[in-house]
This record gives sequence, structure tokens and C-alpha cells, in this order.
Amino acid sequence: MSVSLNHTIVLAHDRHASAQFLVDLLGLGPPSTFGPFVVVELSNGVSLDFADDHGSPHSQHYAFLVSEEEFDAIHGRIRTRGIPYWADPFHRQEGEINTNDGGRGLYWKDPNGHNLEILTVPYGGW
Repeated sequence: MSVSLNHTIVLAHDRHASAQFLVDLLGLGPPSTFGPFVVVELSNGVSLDFADDHGSPHSQHYAFLVSEEEFDAIHGRIRTRGIPYWADPFHRQEGEINTNDGGRGLYWKDPNGHNLEILTVPYGGW
């Protein structure tokens, strides 16, 4: 049997707004609902299940591997919305992107304080 991640719960102040924020920026299909969750499906079969009834959110890190074209589109949407972004996870290099491992990456915060990341090459390279 192979083991793979199926879903994770993302704590949010407002599950609907938080899921919509993510799908808007990443250019994903509309979220769905499943019980108390608002579900964002990713292309690799993993879902982020947003919940606003499981306690207060505390900052987590979510990284998304994207193509070069997707990176450009997401970066453009972040800039158009005036969302601050950084080249590093500690938010010291504002308004910059990194070129780690021969790709590109950047970080931004969602409305719940989660540290979101897009990168075009996985850590360690291909």
C-alpha cells in the first residue's frame, strides 16, 4: 500500500472567505462544502478543508508547487490585490521573489495569518 496525503484541516476565522481567497489567488475551481468544511481541491488529489468551528487559527505553512506560467499568474494576482509578499519565509525581503533551487518562489499571508508559499521547483531541485 502506498501512503499519500488526502486532506488537511485549515483553521480559519471564516471558512468560506478563506477558501475563496485561496482559490481566487491560485486560480483554482470553486470550493465545495462537505459537512462543516469548505473544501479546496488541488490538482494532485489533496484537499484543504477549511473549518471555522475547530478553534482559533494559529499560523501554519502551506506550500504549493506550481508551473512557471502559474507562478506568473498568481504573482500577478497578488500584486494586483496589493497583498504584501516576500522572498523568504521570515518576511525580511518584501516585494521580492527567490530563485532557490533554480526555480522561483514567494510567500504571503492569508487573512488567518497562515504563511502561504508558491514555488516552481521543489526543495532540493528536480
